[in-house]
Amino acid sequence: MKPVEAITSILTEQISSCKVLLGILQRERSCLVDLNADSFEELSKEKDTIMLRMRLLEEERIRLVRKFFEKELTLKEISALTGDTSLLDIRSTLLSLAQSVEELNQFNRLLIDRSLSYIRSTVNFFNYHEINQGGSSKGTLLSAEM
Repeated sequence: MKPVEAITSILTEQISSCKVLLGILQRERSCLVDLNADSFEELSKEKDTIMLRMRLLEEERIRLVRKFFEKELTLKEISALTGDTSLLDIRSTLLSLAQSVEELNQFNRLLIDRSLSYIRSTVNFFNYHEINQGGSSKGTLLSAEM
């Protein structure tokens, strides 16, 4: 296998993995909106697995580039050296996917922060009314309104 073919193969796998991650993040967003903790936990495990795969692919890509070119090069530089313009398309696709993943991550982070804020305020409400601590409630709760 030619050096560029080996690198292109790894890059194609990276693109595939990024698309899988993007799908996981979209499903994660749905779980956050629906407050589905069980599915969210499963998706977190899937996300960890795909992230590990992506790290391994990146390490392999770096190893191949160093092996064939004796230094670390960017995809633009490899494309210029080899004349293979398909690497520029792959680079563009990877950049686009990385940006989409970053945007979804930020959105999901915002949803998680809002969910945690909601949970904290609910816990504080129950703590304030001593419901959570099994206080001296006799079955009635009186309102301060009259």
